[in-house]
Amino acid sequence: MKTLFFSVIALTTSITIWGQQPYYNNVNLTLTGQDLYFELQNKIDQASSSFTYGDARDALQISDEDTNNSNNVLLVYGYDDTDGNCTTDRSRSKADFGGSSCQWNREHVFARSLANPPMGSVDNNTTGIGADPHNIRSSDQQMNNNKGDKKFASGSGNAGNVGSGHWYPGDEWKGDVARMLMYMYTRYGDRCLPTLAGVGSLQGSTQMLQLFLQWNVEDPVTPYEDQRNEYFENAYGNRNPFIDNPYLATIIWGGPIAEDRWNIFSIEDEFVNTFIVYPNPAEDLIYFQTTTIFDKYVIYDLFGKEIATNVLRNETSINIATLKTGIYLIEFSSNKSKSFSKLVVK
Repeated sequence: MKTLFFSVIALTTSITIWGQQPYYNNVNLTLTGQDLYFELQNKIDQASSSFTYGDARDALQISDEDTNNSNNVLLVYGYDDTDGNCTTDRSRSKADFGGSSCQWNREHVFARSLANPPMGSVDNNTTGIGADPHNIRSSDQQMNNNKGDKKFASGSGNAGNVGSGHWYPGDEWKGDVARMLMYMYTRYGDRCLPTLAGVGSLQGSTQMLQLFLQWNVEDPVTPYEDQRNEYFENAYGNRNPFIDNPYLATIIWGGPIAEDRWNIFSIEDEFVNTFIVYPNPAEDLIYFQTTTIFDKYVIYDLFGKEIATNVLRNETSINIATLKTGIYLIEFSSNKSKSFSKLVVK
């Protein structure tokens, strides 16, 4: 069975190599929590310092191209092209750029005035945070004004005002918004705290809003977001990691389990019996449910080193408070069978 375990390790490692974009080859993806946050921060901070707000205007015609109509751009917060009201348009001709009614312009999803300190006014020569294209989307001019600098809040259906002066981005766009705000917080730190751009409860002891973690799960990545990431890696020099793999948010901040687009730590079904380990990621205590009676558990790091072992009697939980933050494999065993699960410790 030891050979089987190291087959799992080999499988895990191979998926890590081919499942992710080459952009992340020098990023240590075995880290968790704040360690992974800072690792990604260092990576995405390596971007163009000369890219301008004017460049963003031209770039959006490519990055925000309607995936169903190459003559158009998609408009963030938009939802209806047939109601006779151009403010709600979801798609519009690339040629209709400007500041007048029924034209599209550039929307800073993390509003410039909400940053601390504010991003300030912008013109076509502006560089830096105000020109970061990962925070800029094409938007109907009036819809952009309607949203203004309102904070994001929970809602449902189409984009619009909710609560006391807040904004819901719409069911189609809430995941896009969450991943953009995660990028801004990761790249610019406390200057773009999620609490500056949204309202709601915080996730644990972190500065991430539960709302954005939920949106990241409820509205999965679309080909449109992938299109933007591919373009800006070349045009700007970095990518939004939370588009490439929403599960990175789970590893850093916890909360509901997001899609793991890389299958970084997947284990083939033939190696796994039916059981559940939760919460995962965890901090101090994990629980497990299984239809099989196991006699003991062993926790290994990703290099196969045994970290902890103990006999199981009638326990349904395991104390992991002494484990360092990181990613592990936990093996449950009896005389008849063994099962493995990944374990993320925050």
